[in-house]
Amino acid sequence: MNFSIKEIATAGMVLFAVIDILGSIPIIIDLRNKVGHIQSEKASIVAGLIMIAFLFVGEEILKLIGIDVNSFAVAGALVIFFLAIEMILGITLYRDDAPETASIVPIAFPLIAGAGTMTSLLSLRAEYHVENIIVAILINIIFVYLVLKSSRRIAKALGKSGLAVIRKVFGIILLAIAVKLFASNVTGLL
Repeated sequence: MNFSIKEIATAGMVLFAVIDILGSIPIIIDLRNKVGHIQSEKASIVAGLIMIAFLFVGEEILKLIGIDVNSFAVAGALVIFFLAIEMILGITLYRDDAPETASIVPIAFPLIAGAGTMTSLLSLRAEYHVENIIVAILINIIFVYLVLKSSRRIAKALGKSGLAVIRKVFGIILLAIAVKLFASNVTGLL
């Protein structure tokens, strides 16, 4: 086992920024208002299982279609870069419409374990040990569960400006991580 607090912290911060559960509070509140109850436990567990499964099976899928991890990491760095730009500038480059029901599908996937999260997981796998990424996933899922359970209180406490500041700070962190990920993997392609 190669447990590393530094790897867990870095992977955890990347996933926290990409999942952006705090930035998703307005969407969660809107879903809760439309359908009433959100199954926080179920959504968190399913999202965690999707992420862990993709961490292991994702690389095999890449091999099946003939893409190496470095290529995927560079592509992932570009996706993370654009997610960071969205967060920093407050623009929407791509976003699905809000779903009509708050079931596992809109909350667990794509809100929590979406395309950005999947890309980030495989990009992280190119640089970090799997056990550290799994711990980072579990920590994030616990945090996601706590946020889902107390989304109304968090939204009231932070207010719109507080949520905007958190989103921008994590956008800048995510941008720096995207640049580092790109720089460390692009040399493997040349």
